[in-house]
Amino acid sequence: MAGSVVIREGSWAELGEAASEIRRVVFIEEQQVPLEEEWDGRDNACRHFLAVRGDTALGTARLLPDGHIGRVAVLREARGLGIGVALMQAAIASARRLGHAQVELAAQTHALAFYENLGFVSFGDIFMDAGIPHRNMRLALHS
Repeated sequence: MAGSVVIREGSWAELGEAASEIRRVVFIEEQQVPLEEEWDGRDNACRHFLAVRGDTALGTARLLPDGHIGRVAVLREARGLGIGVALMQAAIASARRLGHAQVELAAQTHALAFYENLGFVSFGDIFMDAGIPHRNMRLALHS
């Protein structure tokens, strides 16, 4: 990953402004996810992660209180730089610190290999979410 990228961890109050802009661009504009599905009202309860280079936010993810990771998004111009991996590693490390035995996520099917490379294993059937095919995945966190 570009050495100048740092991952910040914090609350929605701390990181939400930048995180919401990334999610708006990636999910609502690029992927046509409906507004009401993207803004699910759960952000205040989550830990958030923001990939930043200088003053520019490039990617985001969130960790829900139940150990689910979601809303992983990297701006188009920053893809392929390892930012998604760094965001996932930060979220997994945070879940481990919080005592979760495992983390789960619902992956868009085109991203299954990305998560498999991080050690996630698929389970269950493919399902549609916001018009996009997804599959559930989990990663056991061994202490």
